[in-house]
Amino acid sequence: MARPLNILHLHSSFSLGGKEARAVALMNAFGDAAKHTIVSGLPDELGARDSIAKGIRYEIAQDAPSLTGKPSVKRYEAIAAYMRRFDLVLTYNWGAIDGVMARRVYPKGAPPLVHHEDGFNADEARGLKIERNIYRRIALSAANALAVPSHVLEGIALRTWKQPAERVHRIPNGIATALYARDPDPNGIPGFVRQPKEIVVGALAGLRVVKNLPMLVRAMGGIPGRFRLVIVGEGPERATIQQAAAAMGIADRLVMPGFLERPYNYIRHFDIVALSSLSEQAPISVLEGMAAGLPIASLPVGDVRSMVSEANHPFIADAPNEVRLRDVIQALIAHPELRAQAGAANQQRARAEFDQSHMVARYKALYEQVLGRPGALG
Repeated sequence: MARPLNILHLHSSFSLGGKEARAVALMNAFGDAAKHTIVSGLPDELGARDSIAKGIRYEIAQDAPSLTGKPSVKRYEAIAAYMRRFDLVLTYNWGAIDGVMARRVYPKGAPPLVHHEDGFNADEARGLKIERNIYRRIALSAANALAVPSHVLEGIALRTWKQPAERVHRIPNGIATALYARDPDPNGIPGFVRQPKEIVVGALAGLRVVKNLPMLVRAMGGIPGRFRLVIVGEGPERATIQQAAAAMGIADRLVMPGFLERPYNYIRHFDIVALSSLSEQAPISVLEGMAAGLPIASLPVGDVRSMVSEANHPFIADAPNEVRLRDVIQALIAHPELRAQAGAANQQRARAEFDQSHMVARYKALYEQVLGRPGALG
């Protein structure tokens, strides 16, 4: 049996979000063909490791140089030396870009490197920072490939970061769509019991500023009729979201159970999946809602409109404000037949285009290409 590939993952953080969920899904899919070392730029944010399958060989690095700090030759030298221990280096987002720059400054003996960009935090949600764009443009010239999940990011990579087309690879996110067709666990959302004739609007998101969840609360506050808003996630914006609900007079209709893993166990308690983010690319939560046969009500961010079915297009708001978001949610609440049509079409599209098997095959091919070792990942 061939020696497993020794893969280094440099993450901005390793709490469970979209990029971490994808990285873990790939680790699980590669099985015995690889072993993994994980570095988190925020060393205490390691929640995604709980999703790594039993038997996958991995470790959380204890001796890696920090990914945070001011740029310096000394830091780059230390990071480059550490990366030389591995067969392949995978870097993720702005928080790990110094790993890419280290390879540019110290290329001798460097293993192949693939950088992954999945989007932007609140500080770049409304516009990219010029100095970061310059830094990315310089650093990314040292990456063997740049992987992005969306058309929007592909355009930024080509036009703003000036990356050669042959090094930019758009690979749509994928999930295990079949899991989302199952009936929900009756106790899947702690503290939630569905009431007769109410419509349940759900959101799956970290409670962070960029997710713009107070806007979703305000939009729901303007909707008449029986509804419940369930926001699944955890983070520093919890109190702000609760305050918004109290101000809108819907505190008794807001359910916030915290972070819950395995969304396929509970997402079908929802009637609608809502997205209010300031910045997204190809959100996993949208794919999860689609795979569960649900309609998506969203602000016009990232690739969301091109991801959903044509039947769902009317429920992607035409402007990024709470009035338009309220209007599309209200339309879905008022018309059960439109919910059913959009949901069924979404499920069909998710299975055809966004199943995890397609994503795994494309990342496997990319990693083996930069390694020059076809079949190395099984």
